[in-house]
Amino acid sequence: MPELPEVETVRQGLNQVTLQQMIQGGDVLLDRTVAYPFSSADFLAGLRGTAITQWQRRGKYLLAELVSRDGGDGEVGAAGWLGVHLRMTGQLLWMHQDEPVQKHCRVRLLFPAGQELRFVDQRTFGQMWWIPPERRPEEIMTGLALLGPEPFSPEFSVVYLVEQLRGRKRPIKNALLDQGLVAGVGNIYADEALFLSGIQPQTLAASLTGKQIERLHQAVLKVLQDSIDARGTTFSDFRDVSGINGNYGGIAWVYDRKGEPCRVCGSGIERIKLAGRSAHFCPQCQRCLGN
Repeated sequence: MPELPEVETVRQGLNQVTLQQMIQGGDVLLDRTVAYPFSSADFLAGLRGTAITQWQRRGKYLLAELVSRDGGDGEVGAAGWLGVHLRMTGQLLWMHQDEPVQKHCRVRLLFPAGQELRFVDQRTFGQMWWIPPERRPEEIMTGLALLGPEPFSPEFSVVYLVEQLRGRKRPIKNALLDQGLVAGVGNIYADEALFLSGIQPQTLAASLTGKQIERLHQAVLKVLQDSIDARGTTFSDFRDVSGINGNYGGIAWVYDRKGEPCRVCGSGIERIKLAGRSAHFCPQCQRCLGN
């Protein structure tokens, strides 16, 4: 599933190519991709004649702020929001309308100059929303209201993390996957942050010392920023808006590297299951010595 760096990479790409252009129409090829309104026709009608002023990201969600346009492309007023969640295999691709439509294309939004934005999703778990201007995105996209602070925000501080982890008798790897704790961190970057902080993934969150939590906080920010700089991670489906793979996978410390030598000590990377999710770690570098 795309995590914060992948979704941020898509957001940045969309802001480069889609802004201030009227959405002229579109086509919904799989009705269940549209989560709101409940009619695909109403979804397209809400978007037609609008333009995107900016794309925002909240956790793993994308939100495009919309304004309506008159015939001369002048702004008329607020026109709501376009929301997207890529889920496991979703891709937003900026393409020319003449290019062949992908087998797993679910939604097409048509723009001027023969361009279009395609939502391609093999596993079909991704969703799109049109939120009318009189509603707040959190009212319709209910997952937004459940998210914790953004990792790069002042709210995600060491003090906050110490307080949140106190008394959590669950493995720290699983705690980091809780979107109510911190928004946008998933399987890849939880593994990577735990490696950099020297903590084994099965360590109980409540047992971490203040110094360990401080290292973990710094590591979360570092691996997320490193991956954003590398334009995300592609192990299977992720692509940016131009269809290009992310590069972080080539420099990952432990994720998806079972049996390969640790980049620091040479020990074999191990993989275990925690609550049904995989966790990769170095048994030597992540001995969790409690300091």
